[in-house]
This record gives sequence, C-alpha cells and structure tokens, in this order.
Amino acid sequence: MAHTLPERRTVLIVDDEQDLLDLLKYNFEKEGFRTIVALDGAAGFSQAQRSNPDLIVLDIMMPKLNGVEVCQRIRQDAKLRDKPVIMLTARTEDQDYIEGLDVGADIYIGKPVSMPVLVSQANALLRSAGRTQNPPDVLRLGALEVNRDRYLVVHNGEEIRLPRKEFDLLYFLVSNPGRVFRRQDLLDAVWGNRSYVTDRTVDVHVRKLREKLGSGLIATITGVGYKLKAY
Repeated sequence: MAHTLPERRTVLIVDDEQDLLDLLKYNFEKEGFRTIVALDGAAGFSQAQRSNPDLIVLDIMMPKLNGVEVCQRIRQDAKLRDKPVIMLTARTEDQDYIEGLDVGADIYIGKPVSMPVLVSQANALLRSAGRTQNPPDVLRLGALEVNRDRYLVVHNGEEIRLPRKEFDLLYFLVSNPGRVFRRQDLLDAVWGNRSYVTDRTVDVHVRKLREKLGSGLIATITGVGYKLKAY
C-alpha cells in the first residue's frame, strides 16, 4: 500500500547576515522544512507575496525595509496577514520587544538564539495556527462582533483591524465570556503550550486590546488572570 508523505512546511527567513541566514536555513531544513531566504526586507516581502510561506522569520535591523515595516505590510496583506511571524533580533530592550508585538509579531526572540528552541517555537506556532477546526465565522457579544473569516472586529459600529495574535486572543475570550483564565491558560490556548513566550506577552496583548476597544471590556482578576466582560 502506498503511503502519502506529510506535506513539508515552508519557512521564509529574512536576515541580512549571510552566515546567520545559512545557519538558519540549515537547521530548518534538517528538521524537514522547505526554506526560502532573502537578504533584505523589501526582497523578503516580495518573496512572501510570491511564495505564501507557512511561517516567516524576520530580523529587525535590515536594509531597504526593516523587520517592523515588513511585519506591518504582512499584517495588511489579505493573503499573508494570518501567517505566523517570529522576530529574530539582537535588539532586546523592552520598547523593541513591545514594538515587535505591537505590529503583529507572534514571538520575539533575542539573538543569539538556540536553534532547537527556534525550531520548537516554529513548530508550536504552526500547531497553534492549525489547531481550531471549522470555528464559527462570526461571534457577537453586546456591541462587539468578531469575524474570523475576514479577521475583522466591529466595536460600537467601528471596524477595527487587529494584529493576528491580538485577534486570536480576543476571539478566544469572546468564545468564553465571563470565564476567568490564568495567563498560562491563555498562552496555551493562543500561543500553544510548547511556545517559549512569557506571561508578559499576554499582558502586552491585553493592554493593546484595551487601548483599541476600551478599558472596560477585559477585566483583570487580581492574582489570577483575565476575563472578558459577559453582557
């Protein structure tokens, strides 16, 4: 009996350091990935549009377009906006970390990075992206409407576009109104339970949702975590 081989996932790696690019390419291919590479941000975005990869790894400090600008364009592109993005960079100050998450990066990893950790992160993101099967297209709660098919939020009649992980977090909370979740529960549900991200990642995403949707929508349960207001 013939067996169908599992489909290889494609990762686009964008970094202007050739040695690091070669190292990343080698390690991803060793783990069974198909790789596409680019040496600057503009070429990376063009490659993403042409190849529609399953995962994108971006450096931040690059010529032509930096990683933040590339990530912004990815999140604005109808075909690419739901693709998992890992920011891989030597810039590890708090503001850099927050900036990367704010424009829609799923995970922010500082250099130098352990290659097994990076590949594990990639696999966790891909599992998370494919975990939900046939979810409801539209969820409604009071004045809030979350449209998963269009990746669009309507709040008090205003259309709001959210970065992918902010959207996924909101969708999960709206799916469970009034239920209290620990930060670890939210990490497991939205980022995947093997993803190397911290409680702080949840806090950043909740803060951004409050800025865009109002401070009263998501409540902090002191010493526990968060819940969405039940109307």
